[in-house]
Amino acid sequence: MNLRFDEVKDRSAWELFVVRHAPQSLFQSWLWGEVQRKLGLEVGRFGLYEGEALRGIAQTIRVPARRGSFLHVRHGPIIDSLDPVLWVYVSDRLCEQAKRKDCLFVRISPLITQALPLRTVPSAIHRMDGEYCWVLDLDPSEDELLAGMRKSTRYDIRKAQKDGANVTASTNPKLLSGFFSLYQETSTRHGFVPHTGIAEEFEIFAKERQATLYVGTYKGKTTAAAIILYFGHQAIYHHGASVHSDTPVSALVQWEAIREAKKRGMKVYNFWGIAPDDSPNHPWRGITLFKKGFGGRVVKYLHAQDIPVSPLYLFPRIVEIARRKFRGYD
Repeated sequence: MNLRFDEVKDRSAWELFVVRHAPQSLFQSWLWGEVQRKLGLEVGRFGLYEGEALRGIAQTIRVPARRGSFLHVRHGPIIDSLDPVLWVYVSDRLCEQAKRKDCLFVRISPLITQALPLRTVPSAIHRMDGEYCWVLDLDPSEDELLAGMRKSTRYDIRKAQKDGANVTASTNPKLLSGFFSLYQETSTRHGFVPHTGIAEEFEIFAKERQATLYVGTYKGKTTAAAIILYFGHQAIYHHGASVHSDTPVSALVQWEAIREAKKRGMKVYNFWGIAPDDSPNHPWRGITLFKKGFGGRVVKYLHAQDIPVSPLYLFPRIVEIARRKFRGYD
């Protein structure tokens, strides 16, 4: 095979490859790379070529961390087959880059269901990045979607409508202030660390109509909000926030987002990560129950994998194991 691993500068060629071979791989999208660059991170976009034919891509992010920097290929690499020759070649090139960038390991998480034809170590982090997620197929009619929901969820939607709750949709980044107030309150109540980069993410995706902010209010007070991203064939419930309300505004927010996704011609509504069934004390147990109420099915991808390039890899691995256990993800 005449293989080479070169930088890709053609956005259209990149996006066409992603849509053809892994349309669910949000973090390999061109726009996601732009978000990371805006956050000051080092981004690389590389293509695997056989002759002149593009066979794979890998968008890399150098993640600086006190426990040890690493090269992250989230939702990738994307390769058009499971040919071991191609995967080993890409793995070797990624490891070379990691060493040049003073990284201790390469972390990959291609959204595939098969085992990789590589020697890797399962990552010590919990299942994240939507690798174990809940999705709702959008082919049925709205009436059929409602009929497929849990009875209590369907009741919540109708109650919120009857009580006069209101949901607005916007692509205006200036309206994010209300979301962040709610998000901070939610993180304090549930004890999680807020995500960084949400404003940059929304601004870049919304500029190209690939993000919408939904805000739910009841009696003039904002009680629920969600940021939905649109990529490939899916609408993704990527960020959410809510506070206690006398009426179930959160359910109505999700229903309006689902309806809009269907109007856009999306194939699925991706509720993103959920707790595994065998983890009754998982921190996501409550939100998992909420998501499953809308009907749908589980999608399970291969867990993230690490490729150590330094004997010091053991240190960040121990730190990640300790964090996972402390936060209750086991």
